[in-house]
Amino acid sequence: MEENKNKDVIDLRELFKKIKKRKRLFYITLPATFVLSCLFIICIPRYYDTDVRLAPEMESPMSGGALGSIAASFGFDLSNMETTDAISPMLYPDLMDDNGFVSKFFSFKVVSADGEINTNYHDYLRDMQKRPWWDYVFDWFKKMLPQKQDEVVKGSEGKSGFNPYVLSRKESGLISKIRKNVTFNMDKKTGVITIMVRDQDKLICKTVADSVCSLLQQFITEYRTNKARIDLKYYTKLAVDAKHDYERARQLYGSYSDRNMDVVLESYRSKQEDLENDMQLKFNTYTAMQTQLQQAKAKVQERTPAFTLLKGASVPIKPTGPKRMIFVIGMVMLAFFGTIGWILKDELKATV
Repeated sequence: MEENKNKDVIDLRELFKKIKKRKRLFYITLPATFVLSCLFIICIPRYYDTDVRLAPEMESPMSGGALGSIAASFGFDLSNMETTDAISPMLYPDLMDDNGFVSKFFSFKVVSADGEINTNYHDYLRDMQKRPWWDYVFDWFKKMLPQKQDEVVKGSEGKSGFNPYVLSRKESGLISKIRKNVTFNMDKKTGVITIMVRDQDKLICKTVADSVCSLLQQFITEYRTNKARIDLKYYTKLAVDAKHDYERARQLYGSYSDRNMDVVLESYRSKQEDLENDMQLKFNTYTAMQTQLQQAKAKVQERTPAFTLLKGASVPIKPTGPKRMIFVIGMVMLAFFGTIGWILKDELKATV
């Protein structure tokens, strides 16, 4: 029994002696790891992060009743989440899944902090992004291999020459890169939308954040006022037609009255009264349509949401990453413990 216990006990002094005997191995692995990790992390371009916090106005037709009280006890405010809109504010982050919405980012005008880049976001992502050297090696190998041409559906280009839902591989890659650089988050408790943007240039990072914020506000406004704007267009047409009918009836009545001013025959007077009554009906219709038109204009203004910018995008001072010192230290520590594991691999197998 005592012999078995002695076998199970690990003699740390013996392990330390064994590690010390092969200390020269550390002189190879640690400097090599340090140099390689430095060469690797230096090749990765630095990037900056910034964010915008936006609180859109939301309708709250109901307080939630008993359900709202229960939700409030768990920290959720249903009055902020309930709305008569078909699209809940909780779904706004899902807009990044739509190619049509993301493709609008291509037209953003961007200027770098040093002023050397002045173009649109599409060309910047395609041609002016810094990349590690191995990406160029992979591109070279890809060029050496036979490549398939992008298949474009006939008629997909359309009048504008670009269809966001029929993309080539390169355009699809740019869309995917935007989705990595731009993210939306919606706070369930407060309803605050946070737009986070990452980019290699700090000024472009802020510019894109501001542009995305404006685009989101435009989308929400167009969606919230869509029905009201359709009604406004409809009542505008009715008001124009009613005005045209009234002016036509007034002209008929005026010309008829002028031609038969001195006529006393009852038939002429009856005709004049009919024209006058028709003109009055047309005038009443025109007045009613003008009232409806003014109400439709007020409805558009009523449905237009207000936005509160809780935190505007700022130009970041320091890069967010990569954390070069932390990476190098972490790799050296990993190499250190890996070397110890290699030296003591026999002992580790015996204990398993």
